[in-house]
Amino acid sequence: MDRIYLASAQLYDEEMRTKAAQHRTDRGPDWRTIEEPLNASEVIFSASDGEILLFDCATMWLTNHLLAENDLIAESARLMEALRETRARVVVVSNEVGLGIVPENALARRFRIEQGALNAQLAGAADCVVGVMAGLPFVLKGAMPEALG
Repeated sequence: MDRIYLASAQLYDEEMRTKAAQHRTDRGPDWRTIEEPLNASEVIFSASDGEILLFDCATMWLTNHLLAENDLIAESARLMEALRETRARVVVVSNEVGLGIVPENALARRFRIEQGALNAQLAGAADCVVGVMAGLPFVLKGAMPEALG
């Protein structure tokens, strides 16, 4: 199975470039990396049967769209359409940001709400949802895939 790592982070500084390089090294040569901060849906649509795509991560992807002042409803709908229609196996990494205190500024509050809505859409469409806390996985929906167990 061909492995694709779909990275949504934008590498604005040396720290992020170093972190991304280390992640590439840690993944090894069996992964093809595609850096796409905004158009994840296009990459997912183009993935084919026999590929596994790791999308890391929906949180950074949403942040990129929010800061670009894009239409989050339309972008999220397009992402969900791509996830429904792709023939590839897709694993989406996302962060739960609603467990802490309510942020003091409007942009952070909007992000928290939008991320919660996106996570709910992703979880609703997924066959399996696995949370991780303190390095320990716990199944929220479906059955833990053998590869993760």
